[in-house]
Amino acid sequence: MRIGLTLGMVLALASSAAAANGQRLYASCAACHGTNGAGAGNALPVLAGQPKDALVASMRAFKTGARPATIMHQISKGYTDKQIEEIAVYLSRQKP
Repeated sequence: MRIGLTLGMVLALASSAAAANGQRLYASCAACHGTNGAGAGNALPVLAGQPKDALVASMRAFKTGARPATIMHQISKGYTDKQIEEIAVYLSRQKP
């Protein structure tokens, strides 16, 4: 029982660290996507509260060119897969 609890705490801390780093990485996105991913107008979709896996899939599709974009294909190439995951963890925890 104690091992499970310890593992759970380690995973929670790792997830919190990923979200904190994701928040830092997301700061450069806020001009277009709004503070905390809540949107900055009607032109772009709200990212806050979206499922982590959907956010990761979108960023990877931009990165590979599979999803068309005006600027996101260039921006997404600047992030590692780990950084994309961290941004997605952060955004998935935000309120729309």
